[in-house]
Amino acid sequence: MAVLYITSIEKFSGKSALCVGLGKRFIRDGFSFTYMKPVSTMARLENGEVVDDDVAFIKRLFKLPNPMSELLPVALTPQTVEAILRGKETTDFEAILRRSLECCLRDKDVAVLEGGASLREGHIVGLASPYVAELFKAKVLVVVKYDSDLSTVDDALTAQRRLGEAFLGVVVNMVPRPRMQFVEEVLRPYLESKGVRVFAVLPHERLLASISVGELSKVLDGEILCCPERSSELVEHIMVGAMTVDAALTYFRRKPNKAVITGGDRPDIQLAALETSTKCVVLTGNLRPSPIILGRAEEVGVPMILVRHDTYTCVELIEKYFGKSRFYQERKIERFEEMLDERFDF
Repeated sequence: MAVLYITSIEKFSGKSALCVGLGKRFIRDGFSFTYMKPVSTMARLENGEVVDDDVAFIKRLFKLPNPMSELLPVALTPQTVEAILRGKETTDFEAILRRSLECCLRDKDVAVLEGGASLREGHIVGLASPYVAELFKAKVLVVVKYDSDLSTVDDALTAQRRLGEAFLGVVVNMVPRPRMQFVEEVLRPYLESKGVRVFAVLPHERLLASISVGELSKVLDGEILCCPERSSELVEHIMVGAMTVDAALTYFRRKPNKAVITGGDRPDIQLAALETSTKCVVLTGNLRPSPIILGRAEEVGVPMILVRHDTYTCVELIEKYFGKSRFYQERKIERFEEMLDERFDF
């Protein structure tokens, strides 16, 4: 049985996506597969139950029979962290982790463990990524999110040094398309000359960074006025409708699969948005659209979201969330699988 530990240097690097993509490929190739997140700092208490959205999603996706307590053995909820800091928490977390892993791995060919968002995460309970990998004799694959050539090289070499013999290599993720050739032809050979195996260089994909209409409404604390059944549609671009109506159609045709943010008192802009590839229209200022606009939106199947905020605040809130949406939509999973088939050295 092989144990593969997926970790990263920073948050939102694509660990969960890689866990899902590799799991799908292992199953397709005839291997029995299981998943675990040994230590979660994203867990929370909900109605007395410990919840981690990523673990719950992967459990459903792969129909894993194990209870949540085995797939998520160490949950560092805010309450648990406070108890540790106050000296009131005396649980042997390592022992719990060992028992859970034994249960999860029974009769499996491959186990994929999802590590923390950094190599230091989990130190508070003595279970940082390097130690967990050592504990289970796992090989570690590190997802390095591209920020610049320098930071990518430094992150990869740091992971190599910190993880030692457990280090398997890296996946360089979210590379801007204009930098792909340089990363493939210059940066990758440089890393491999330093003993860092690069299993894949993956481009930044707008679809994977997209946010669903439902998530957008939640971020803006908005009310979906029509077409709630389209809440799972994915928004890839944000456009602000503050121009003259003559310029609106030309402007909106530049970007497909977009959300248009405009004032609730701009029916001309709202209609122009509905005539192009628009996934939703965000109406600012808490001003409801006319029945004519709402009827047209229902006719073309475009949700209208009513929000209290002004346009600037909406854009600011969305920008903080964009690219950090969870990896739960089938279209995202399918696209990521295609990218791995094209680019990952299986």
